[in-house]
Formats: sequence, C-alpha cells, structure tokens
Amino acid sequence: MRTPLLILLLSSSPAWAGWDLAQLMQLLAKNKGGHATFVETKYISILDQPVVSSGELSYAAPAQLEKNTLQPKPERLALDGDTLTVERGKRTYSLKLQDRPEAIAFADSIRGTLSGNQKVLEQTYTLQLQGDRNKWMLQMQPNDPRIASLVSRISVSGSQNRVQTIEYTLKDGDRSVMAIKETDSR
Repeated sequence: MRTPLLILLLSSSPAWAGWDLAQLMQLLAKNKGGHATFVETKYISILDQPVVSSGELSYAAPAQLEKNTLQPKPERLALDGDTLTVERGKRTYSLKLQDRPEAIAFADSIRGTLSGNQKVLEQTYTLQLQGDRNKWMLQMQPNDPRIASLVSRISVSGSQNRVQTIEYTLKDGDRSVMAIKETDSR
C-alpha cells in the first residue's frame, strides 16, 4: 500500500517543482521599476555597535537606481547607466563606472538582479539559487579576482519578483544587510 502512495506523491507536480534560476530571472525581468524603503545595518569589525541607516530606494529598468539615505545623515547615490553620482551635504561627486571595475561589479549585482539579467550576473559571479518562488535566496560568489579580493559573497533574497534583502559579505568579514520594503507595486 505504501508504494502506490509514494508513486502518487512523487509523480504529482508541486508548485515549486522545476524552480530554477531561469524562472527567477524571468520573474525579476518583469519589474520595470518601483520605490521602496530600506533599513541597512552595517557590521564593521572595528566598531562595537552596528551602523544603521534608513531611507528610500527607486529603480527604473534597466539602468537607473537611486538610494536616498535619510538617517542618520542624508546622502544620495544615483546610478544612471555608467555614471554614479554621490551627494553628501553640499558636495557632489561623479564617477564613471568604466574607470572602476569593482564599482561596475557592485552595480551590476544589484541592477542585474533587479532586471533579471542572468547574463550580466554570470559575467562576474557564480550563481546559486536556493528555495522556491515564495522564499528564494540567490547567492553570488565573485569569479573575478579583483572583486573576490574585496567581496566574499553577495546574497539577495526575496519572494516571487520582489527583492527583500541584499547582504554583502566583504573579504575582511565586515558585512552589510539591507532590508527592503516595497512602497508601490511594480
């Protein structure tokens, strides 16, 4: 009697069967943009307490990403194509990503994930997907030695087509965990 039940269980096709990286990328590619709030906690070995910041994020596929930190100190990071602009107080800095390969890799890890661009991600990272479509985690291990000398791992987790957490673990053991809460539908 157990054998027919086992065959029935194994032959049924649960919702998560066949969940793979290509399916995640297809879901994420449907995102054309959106707004969210964030709380970022940085764990830095030389500090006794984590550093917590919060603010707003906005994204417009495929190449615009903005992070407005409101607390504890205002700061704006705007990524538009190949240009990163940083505003702190009354100072503004601009950087061409092509001049800084490590900056391209960080930018591509976020934009590539948000836009569901597996090809861009695989240029710099080895990808591993865990979980199912309702609770997934994408692990990115740098395969470029320049990036690997800085970053041990990037983990992005979420549900369906929504990114909920981004965690960077640096080579020196410091890490940053950003919790993201969507404020409008994409």
